[in-house]
Amino acid sequence: MLINYVAIGLYTAVIVVIGVMGMRKTRSFDDFLLGGGKVGPWMTALSYGTAYFSAVLFIGFAGKIGWGFGLSALWVAVGNTLVGTLLVWLLLGNRIKETTTALGVRTMPEYLEARYRSPFFKGYTALAIFIFMIPYTAAVFMGLSYLFEVAFHLPYVYVLLFMGVFTAVYMVMGGYRSMAMMDVIFGLIMTVGVVVLVWFSISCGGGLDRILEDLRGIDPALASPVGPPGAVPLLSLVFLTSVAPFAMPQLLIKFYAVKDRATIKVGTIASTVFALLIAGTAYFTGSLTRVFLDPVSAPHAFTPEGAPLFDSLMPEMLVRVVPSGFIVFLLLLILAASMSTLASLVLISSSSVTKDFYHGFVNRNASDRRLTALGRVSSAFFIILSMVLALRQPAIIVTILSVSWGAIASVFLGPFLWGILGRRIGKPEAIASSMLGLATCMTLFFVWGISKAPQAASVGMIVSLLVPAVCLLRRRQAA
Repeated sequence: MLINYVAIGLYTAVIVVIGVMGMRKTRSFDDFLLGGGKVGPWMTALSYGTAYFSAVLFIGFAGKIGWGFGLSALWVAVGNTLVGTLLVWLLLGNRIKETTTALGVRTMPEYLEARYRSPFFKGYTALAIFIFMIPYTAAVFMGLSYLFEVAFHLPYVYVLLFMGVFTAVYMVMGGYRSMAMMDVIFGLIMTVGVVVLVWFSISCGGGLDRILEDLRGIDPALASPVGPPGAVPLLSLVFLTSVAPFAMPQLLIKFYAVKDRATIKVGTIASTVFALLIAGTAYFTGSLTRVFLDPVSAPHAFTPEGAPLFDSLMPEMLVRVVPSGFIVFLLLLILAASMSTLASLVLISSSSVTKDFYHGFVNRNASDRRLTALGRVSSAFFIILSMVLALRQPAIIVTILSVSWGAIASVFLGPFLWGILGRRIGKPEAIASSMLGLATCMTLFFVWGISKAPQAASVGMIVSLLVPAVCLLRRRQAA
C-alpha cells in the first residue's frame, strides 16, 4: 500500500511542476486555449486519445457494457478506433485546421457564427457546451472517486475534493500548454497500464480459452458476436461513442492547435493505434466482470438483491485481478486518462464563457491579459460546479455520459459536419438541425427513460445529421 501512496505523490509532484512550466510559457489567451497553435503530431495524437478515453470508459462503460454484452462489447472498441479516431482524423483533421485558420476563429461556436453569419448560433451553442459539459465532467470525477474509494478505502467525498484541486492546479495555471505536455506522460502511463491489465486479467482467468469457456457457461450469448441485450442496443452504443467525436468540441479543438499537415499525417496513425489499444483493453476486461465477480465474493459490487452496481464492477474487479504491487499502474492508468479528459472539458467550457460569451457579447475590446485571467477563473468555477454535481451522485455513469454526449453531439453534428464538408447549407437549415436534434434527444430521454439513454442520444444525432439533407432535397425538388 505504501508504494501506491508514493507513486501517487510523485505523480502529483510532476503535474504541479508541469503546471508551473505551462504557466510560464502561457503569455497570451491563444497560448492558454490552443498552445499557440503549434502543437506537434505525437503530442496532438496522445492528447486526442487521452481526452477521448477516461475513467468514464474504464469504470462506467467497461463495467456496464462488458457485464451486459460480454465480448461483443469489443465492437464498441472497433467503432471507437475506426470511426471515432481514424475517420475523424482523415476526414476532418486538415479541414478544421485550414478552415479555422482562414476564418481566424478559436472555438466551435465562433466557427459556427462565422460560417453561418449568426451571433445567435454562437451564443446558443456556447450555452449548450457549458450546460452539458458539467454532467460529463461530473461523471469523470465520479468514476475516479469510485476507483480510489475501493483501492485506498478513502471516503468518496475526500477523493472527489482531492481530484478537483488536482485538476485545477495544472489546468488553471497552464491551460493547453500544461495539458499537452501532460498528455505525453499520460499516454505513456496508459500504454504501460493496459499491458499490465490485460496480462493479469488473462492470467487470473486461467487463459483465454478458459475465459471463453466460463463466459459460455454463464450465458452462451456473452461469447457471441452480439451479446444478450441484442443488436439495436449494441449498435446504439457503437454509434453514440464512435460518431459523437465528429462533433465533440473537446476533441476537435486538438486540430485547431496542430502545427501543419505533416502533424495530421503522423498523428492519424499514432492516435488510431493508441485508441485500439486503450478501448480494446477496456471493453475486453469489462466483459470479464461476469467471470470474476458475483454477489457472494464481491458484495460491495451488488445490491442486497444481487443486482450489479455497474459503477462498482470495474473497481472491484481491478483490485481482485491485479496484485497489490501492480495496482498502482492501474490507478495511474485511469487517473492519467481522466485527468486529460477533465482538462479538455474544463478548457472547452472555460472558452465558452470567456471567448464566446464575454469577448463575443460583453466586451469585444477586452485585452488579452483580461481574457487569460478570466479563462483561469472560469476554469476554476466550472470545476467547482462539476464537483457539486458529482457529490450528489445523480445516476450511473453510462447514463450521464449518454445524455451529455448525445446532447452535445445533437447540437453540433449536423451544422458542423455539413458546414465544414460543403457550402450548400445555410443558417436556417443549420439552426434547425441543431435545435431539432437536441429536442429529439432530450424528449426521447424523458419518454424512454434512463435505460434507453444511448438509443435516445443516437436518434437525436441522426436527426441532427438528416435535417440539412432533407432541406437540400426539398430545395432541389422545388427548383
